[in-house]
Amino acid sequence: MQLVAVGLNHTTAPLSLREKVAFPADQIGQAVASARSWYGERAPKTYSDEAAILSTCNRTELYAASHLPGGVNEAIDLTAHFLASYHKLPYSDLRPYLYALPQENAVRHAFRVASGLDSMVLGEPQILGQMKNAVRQADAAGGLGTYLHQMFQRTFAVAKEVRSTTQIGEHSVSMAAAAVRLSQRIFDSLSEQNVLFIGAGEMIELCATHFAAQNVKSLTIANRTLERGETLAHRLHGTPIRLADLPDQLAQFDVVISSTASSLPIIGLGMVERAIKARRHKPMFMVDLAVPRDIEAEVGRLNDVFLYTVDDLGAFVQSGVENRQAAVAQAEAIIEHRVQAFMNWIDARAIVPVIQDLHESSEAMRMMELDRARRLLERGEDIDTVLDALSRGLTAKFLHGPQQALNNAQGDERARLAALLPQLFRTKR
Repeated sequence: MQLVAVGLNHTTAPLSLREKVAFPADQIGQAVASARSWYGERAPKTYSDEAAILSTCNRTELYAASHLPGGVNEAIDLTAHFLASYHKLPYSDLRPYLYALPQENAVRHAFRVASGLDSMVLGEPQILGQMKNAVRQADAAGGLGTYLHQMFQRTFAVAKEVRSTTQIGEHSVSMAAAAVRLSQRIFDSLSEQNVLFIGAGEMIELCATHFAAQNVKSLTIANRTLERGETLAHRLHGTPIRLADLPDQLAQFDVVISSTASSLPIIGLGMVERAIKARRHKPMFMVDLAVPRDIEAEVGRLNDVFLYTVDDLGAFVQSGVENRQAAVAQAEAIIEHRVQAFMNWIDARAIVPVIQDLHESSEAMRMMELDRARRLLERGEDIDTVLDALSRGLTAKFLHGPQQALNNAQGDERARLAALLPQLFRTKR
């Protein structure tokens, strides 16, 4: 079994590439099925290949467990080719930005991601929920088998242990808090600003909650479906609008935070230029937390617009990381211990076929001697004589293989067998 994790994140690839490799939430199940087919066409048909996809604003990763004749190198190469093929990108353009982690390195990576050690915001808790959702989607698509199911269950247990026994999440600056702090650099008081949130997902809800705490002048939620926007707006004492109304109303807002699942930008350069003109060039603070981006990059070139992407906020939140290094060391130690425990489990799984073979061959020996004993009894042989012959026959058959191996071995191999065999046949007293 080859266990691999292949992907890219905020440390290995720019936002412009990450948005091309991101999987829309409604395509994850289909992508998992496609990945399994991709491996299945190249692996022995007797094995069920496993796959799960994690896609967030900071990373896209494919975890796979597959039996491939070419070993781990083939598994990594196939996974990288799948990502390029699925997103219709040249393999040579994508491969330099991918990390490819085999076996225990893949397990360690999953544990670190779920624990917040590999996040743009060190210790942030949101990634754990995103990973759990990815695993639910993979399971629904038939992507989880024995190995990935066990790995992810242990991943969630490790993340819980890290967060409950270390201070990895203490004093962390979230993306939402960073957006508030950056906006305060532009405006003297948020209580005088009109704030617009585009989308109604978890990130927008988090950001809206942070801004609402600053007693902003007004809070508006724009969403494709008005009903979902109304729910969040009502909770935060805001106003809902339809996304279709955005071009006519954008000029009203001083702060714009966007995070949707759209595959194309929903705020273009022309729309913002018209809004700035209508505002008589009053500054506008914009944060685009979406991957792919919701706001065209060219908007950032406008003189009266302060546009920040998810990567910009990531750089901002790195301040204070040194205060959490002791917690990081504790977390890494926990993770390393749990990685070794999981790899021991995998090793144990590897000898299951050997144990099954031993049981089958032993059962065949037992049945052979039992049939012989029954024939002797049918001929009227004394029962004690039959039982003695049965026990001697079984003993001879069980010892034949080890004795033959010992006789055929030479040198160090014979010495190892001579030391091992008494342990294998030691009886309980």
